[in-house]
Amino acid sequence: MSHAQLVAFAGTLRQLRLAAGLTQEELADASGVAVRSISDLERGVNQTARKDTAQLLADGLGLRGSARTAFEAAARGKPAGADVMSPGVFSGPFWPGPRALPRDNTAFTGRDAELGQVTDLLARSGTEILVIGGMAGVGKTTFAIHAAHRLAGAFPDGQIFIRLHAHTPGQDPVEPGEALASLLQVAGVVAARIPSSLEASAQMWRGYLAGKRMLLVLDDAAGHDQVQPLLPGSGGCLVIVTSRRHLTALDDAALISLGTLPPAEAGALLTRLAGRPGLEAGDTAVAKITRLCGYLPLAIGMLARQLHHHPTWTAAGLAEDLAAARDRLDLMRAEDASVTAAFDLSYRDVSAAEQRLFRLIGAHPGTDVDAYSASALAGTGYVPARAQLHSLYDHYLLMEPAAGRYQLHDLLRERARALAVQDPPGQQSVAMARLLSYYLYQARSADRFLARRASAQAFTADLLPPAQARELASREEAVAWMEAERHNLEAAVGYAAVAGLPGYSASIAAAMHGFLRNQGHWTSARVLHKAALEAARAAGDELAEAGALTDLGTLQLDTGDAAAAATSHERALEVHRRLGNKVGEANALSHLADACRLTYDYQAALANYLGALELHRELDNKLGEANAHRGLGAVAQATGDHLAAARHYDRALKLFRELGNTAGEARTINHLGHLARVRGDLIGARAWFERSLEIATAIGSLPEKARAAEGVGEYYLDTGDASLGLTYLRQALEIYQRLGSAGADRVSQAIETAAAGR
Repeated sequence: MSHAQLVAFAGTLRQLRLAAGLTQEELADASGVAVRSISDLERGVNQTARKDTAQLLADGLGLRGSARTAFEAAARGKPAGADVMSPGVFSGPFWPGPRALPRDNTAFTGRDAELGQVTDLLARSGTEILVIGGMAGVGKTTFAIHAAHRLAGAFPDGQIFIRLHAHTPGQDPVEPGEALASLLQVAGVVAARIPSSLEASAQMWRGYLAGKRMLLVLDDAAGHDQVQPLLPGSGGCLVIVTSRRHLTALDDAALISLGTLPPAEAGALLTRLAGRPGLEAGDTAVAKITRLCGYLPLAIGMLARQLHHHPTWTAAGLAEDLAAARDRLDLMRAEDASVTAAFDLSYRDVSAAEQRLFRLIGAHPGTDVDAYSASALAGTGYVPARAQLHSLYDHYLLMEPAAGRYQLHDLLRERARALAVQDPPGQQSVAMARLLSYYLYQARSADRFLARRASAQAFTADLLPPAQARELASREEAVAWMEAERHNLEAAVGYAAVAGLPGYSASIAAAMHGFLRNQGHWTSARVLHKAALEAARAAGDELAEAGALTDLGTLQLDTGDAAAAATSHERALEVHRRLGNKVGEANALSHLADACRLTYDYQAALANYLGALELHRELDNKLGEANAHRGLGAVAQATGDHLAAARHYDRALKLFRELGNTAGEARTINHLGHLARVRGDLIGARAWFERSLEIATAIGSLPEKARAAEGVGEYYLDTGDASLGLTYLRQALEIYQRLGSAGADRVSQAIETAAAGR
């Protein structure tokens, strides 16, 4: 055999292997031929291959028909180039369709829903380009290969797999021209006949695919510009692309984004790969390991293989090690591969500014961010922060569970925090101070529409609106913002408490108070205000302590602990008076009066309400004045002075309406309903109660809705309609019980009495 013949076979074997996306080790696994033998053949050390070796290699490369015949002939010393041009063996300058998919993963588990999506897309829309996206380690390549094997029968002209190496350590992404050359060589084009220009090569490739039904898998694409030249020019073929990017610029492509595995599938994968007798997917240790892996297939696979190769290890022991580890990611590795390395390849794809934001989001104490909070963290404007979030999302470094809201996978959060250790000292603290200032400002802006009293907090971290603040124009917008940010705000309160920033802790909690009470988040409110109180006491911040006591006291009163509420408000009153905080003093007097009224100490209640009213008038605080009048009306009603009660209620209602405070309006109207009822005006009582219920329902205030439903129920009981009365009372009871309100006992007794009397 001539040297040219020798080189021709060595080059043919190497080109076919590379086009199949196989390393020498992978071809060895697929064929059963030793790696050393493959290496010797590709380097020309061995000039020929034995017949059985050639057949095994052809099997591993997926060669069929005349292509296989030509390959085996070349292995025996007959030049492949001559075969390419021989009539009757090949048609024209191309090989027949190759079948070069990598071996399917026998341990493939789950993903039935996503595989169903692939089938549905092909059946419904005739999809010709399918992008499989997802974060590092989610199993995109494994899924694509498995899907390709399932679909292979529908593409009789061949299947090709090629790695584009966007994220292969130590290797640059494959240039489109290089990829086309490999594809054309697999198709049978002699290297000398491959055009030098990208466009000409792409045209030749499209010509080869024309009229064929072939399946092409392009694995690990860097971007649409790497993929575009490799696409067919006409229908009939299917291209499956995997990428760690959202390839939004790839026209007419369907997208399936792979998420992490559901818990059941994650457990099945772990047990299948571990191969441990007796280990079941439903075991507690399996569930704990997969949860600590964030249900990420790459991490699960690495730990499963550790269990497989360490017979003395137990799943329970591994779960304990993971839970106790300071760096979980450090345990998730197999030989030279690791989850950390996989993440870092994606991290390196983004700009320095985006990397910085990624690290800062890792430090965020809450659950997610939007462009406003991200801009506060990064200290940039809204527009650049939004662009950076979009880029991180495009690279699958962030998830978007709701429109405009982004969060990190648990393991990516750990990696972000580990990377942040290398940042300059103090950088993270400054970023967190900006975030807390933003949350405080924005929460106070929302509280303008939701507050039940004027703020007594003197803490003002930012006197001017931050540049990244969002304008809230209505109660509905304020409630929506608070709902979206509730868990973040609660986390910010906890962070500030631990970080020794009691002003932020107490002030953010205070700004959330009206929202949490009205929307029924009483358990969260209690936890929040206790945390703020402890932080304030630990820091010796009396003003913050008084604010937290006031908020906690109102909840204690709502839940029936009037004695504790009185103690809290008396302590708050004492502090505010000593500090000369008139707003705080007036609020404390009003709340203390509420506690006295509900324990039937009407004389003390009257004195405190009058003291609060005087201070609120002095401060020109209309909201406080309205609350004081409402309280005075309740005392007058309880002591039988119905005319005075009506005057106070009317004044309170007018003030609440002027302020646009619909929750206060609903509460006062409810009082008017009870006043009408005790005065014998049942028709008027019904009108007031129904109006209160209408307002409370519209604004979503659960406490006011419960009070109004209770009032309507009492009206129907008064008029003899026990069935309808019980219906409304049960509605009220359900809300009171959900809130943990003291009203539940009162309404429960009323229901029992009414039911017994039917």
